[in-house]
Amino acid sequence: MEDVSDSNVKLRRLVETSEDNSIDDEMSQTVQCETTGLGLPVTQGKSQWEMDTVLLHRLYNNLTSERNQLLTSYNNLTTEREQLLTSYNNLETEKDQLLTSYNNLTTEREQLLTSYKTLKTEKDQLLTSYNNLTTKREQLLTSYNNLKTEKNQLLTSYNNKVKERDQLQTRFEDMTKNRDNLQRKLQDCRENWVAFSDSLYKVSSEQKSWEESRQDCLQKGSNLMIINSREEQNFANQFKKYLWIGLTDSQTDGTWKWVDGTRMTTSYWNSGEPNGGRKENCGQIKAYDSQNSWNDETCSNQHFWICEKRVSQ
Repeated sequence: MEDVSDSNVKLRRLVETSEDNSIDDEMSQTVQCETTGLGLPVTQGKSQWEMDTVLLHRLYNNLTSERNQLLTSYNNLTTEREQLLTSYNNLETEKDQLLTSYNNLTTEREQLLTSYKTLKTEKDQLLTSYNNLTTKREQLLTSYNNLKTEKNQLLTSYNNKVKERDQLQTRFEDMTKNRDNLQRKLQDCRENWVAFSDSLYKVSSEQKSWEESRQDCLQKGSNLMIINSREEQNFANQFKKYLWIGLTDSQTDGTWKWVDGTRMTTSYWNSGEPNGGRKENCGQIKAYDSQNSWNDETCSNQHFWICEKRVSQ
């Protein structure tokens, strides 16, 4: 900025020097004319003076015009200088701002670079951890698959053992049931029960009504005898007694049913039986010397009875 000021000062001095030199030149020419014309008449000297005056005016005007032009140029240059100075200051300010921004960006870059390095280190550590975990996962997966295979094998073995246990349990229960039945059969045999086919039978030593006889059988864990075959019929006849059996039509007259609720399908009625109508609703063995020995009898009459106990009961 000092160079611009020095240039302006030099320019101003140059203008002033030029003006002084022009005036000095004009005056020298005038004096020379006057000196040259000392021998001329006064009239001629006056014309020369007027001419010199006109010339001086012309020179003055020229110089004034040049001065004004130079002054205008000076002012323009001054204005340009001020504008340049302003621009320079603005550029200085912008430069400072840019420098500040640059420094800030440099600082940020350094921070980002540090952060990047930190993140890269963390990423490498995480990658290492990930690879370790992947390896452990593969190992665990292998162990899991092995354990799953072992578990399936053990489960198969367990199911086989459970099946064997259940089979053994079933066999044990069957054997226990058979044992209990045999023990019961043995006990019943000791208590005058007679074994025939799959049942035990006992003939009473006293006489009661049909219903009382049935209740006695129920108390013994049995029921009045049910006859469904010729073999059972022959077995009952061999006791040669009048015996209540488990046959009645007390619910519906003429519809004979056994005490287990099943309808009579095979019968061994004596000739002319049943013939009692509503008064004789209970079945008994009477004509035991005949194959067909059944008779319908009044239920309240007193007779011996025969109980039947299934061995499987």
